[in-house]
Amino acid sequence: MIRLTDQPIVVDDLLQAVADPAAGAVVLFVGTTRDHNEGRSVERLEYEAYAGMAESEIAKIADEARARWPIARLAVVHRTGVVPIGSASVAIAVSSAHRGDAFAAARFAIDRLKEVVPIWKKEFFAGGAVWIGDQACRVGTWEDAASPAASASSATSVTSATSAAPSECRDAGAPSAATPARR
Repeated sequence: MIRLTDQPIVVDDLLQAVADPAAGAVVLFVGTTRDHNEGRSVERLEYEAYAGMAESEIAKIADEARARWPIARLAVVHRTGVVPIGSASVAIAVSSAHRGDAFAAARFAIDRLKEVVPIWKKEFFAGGAVWIGDQACRVGTWEDAASPAASASSATSVTSATSAAPSECRDAGAPSAATPARR
């Protein structure tokens, strides 16, 4: 099961998808929307994705996990659209004969997903919103809440370690010119 959805993630569906009589371990990772980030009170997240490519890239990640570890099954579901506080944004389930392989494959899948899959996260907080960049690059674009459709020229770039997004952080397929990087 590899799927993008604008509906709430049902973890029981993932657990059923990875059920296998040869598996002695099932690892379930659920990433949820928290109520804070970098000193701000978060109100919600919104995700956008390049759907066909995102699912294709997730399938490649699943194939690579199967090649690296003797796992039985792997399932990934990622939300798009609005994801309220406390709700699941992403869920990954992996079954394997042994827990070590299941844990390693699940960790690899979420880390790789965040690195290469064209899914972008926008964080909303009191007074504004920011497109969250690649976590390693810490790049995003802030928009004033008073003008949610802020143009690229009125948006303020947010970086913590660099003055401009490194080329490996930029993505021409981002939702707008004001969103230079993946989450």
